Amino acid sequence: MIPIDFQNSLAPYLGRTTKMLEHQIDDMLAKRGFNLTKMQFILLHKLHGQDGACQNDLAFSSNRNKSSLTRAINVLEKKQYIARIPSKKDKRMNQLFITKKGQEVIDQSSSVFEEISTRIQKGITPEEIEHTIEILKRIQVNVNDYFLVDI
Repeated sequence: MIPIDFQNSLAPYLGRTTKMLEHQIDDMLAKRGFNLTKMQFILLHKLHGQDGACQNDLAFSSNRNKSSLTRAINVLEKKQYIARIPSKKDKRMNQLFITKKGQEVIDQSSSVFEEISTRIQKGITPEEIEHTIEILKRIQVNVNDYFLVDI
């Protein structure tokens, strides 16, 4: 049984909201004909800014564990959205590059994310958005601090 004080905390609301948002994004992408999930879009977007990144760097910057990242990279590579090329400095490492096809899908699907942002911020003032972002950043720090402590 979940304690009542937990049920009335931010945690279940953050979790439900995150899941709702993820499902809506994936649904919107599929309905618009994009062969892409939210996670795949995020990885492509990260690569757009860090073209040539190694998998370890991408795992860290996208906050994904290595095994789920490897699966996503395999899918993106199969779709020909990215290319995995052995590093010239260290043959044991792969560098990831966004392909022309990957760039095209990012450019075309970006409007879905703009629409989602507009929808979820409807009726919320810029000041409230800024304040909410600051609170969420503090929550992220609290979560990181909690899990860094030896429990």
